[in-house]
Amino acid sequence: MTTHPASITFHAAKAEDTPAFIALRGKTRQNAIPKERLAEVGITAATWAEMMRSGSLPGQVCHHDGQLVGYCFGERDTGEIIVLALLPEFEGLGIGKTLLELIMTELRAQGHQRLFLGCSSDPASRSYGFYRYLGWTATGETDKYGDDVLEFRFTA
Repeated sequence: MTTHPASITFHAAKAEDTPAFIALRGKTRQNAIPKERLAEVGITAATWAEMMRSGSLPGQVCHHDGQLVGYCFGERDTGEIIVLALLPEFEGLGIGKTLLELIMTELRAQGHQRLFLGCSSDPASRSYGFYRYLGWTATGETDKYGDDVLEFRFTA
């Protein structure tokens, strides 16, 4: 795992922080989704918090000097990585990779040997190269948003 300075901390996400998660989601460099658009698809602070409280949506967050700078959430029952979001000024520091690894480890502990996610099919997108570099592979499928479905299979 990447080593980070003491000003960068990681910990399990807390349901009471969902308003901050929604605010950050609208500030990402690519694929930013504002609060209003999330609400249109049924994602609000209340619905997100409920999924977390039920245990179905584990998450990990990163703070820099106490400020939320990124997070990653996965779906406990399916093994889907739901979202990885990071403020642009914190890109390139290994934070996204660390957040993803933390959630992958958590989902593997739940018994998943295969994880999946939706990723832009545009090679110019940061996510396109990011996930593939980390060993995720295209399944040949697309999700309901038209994104490529990538998978990661754990080896023994």
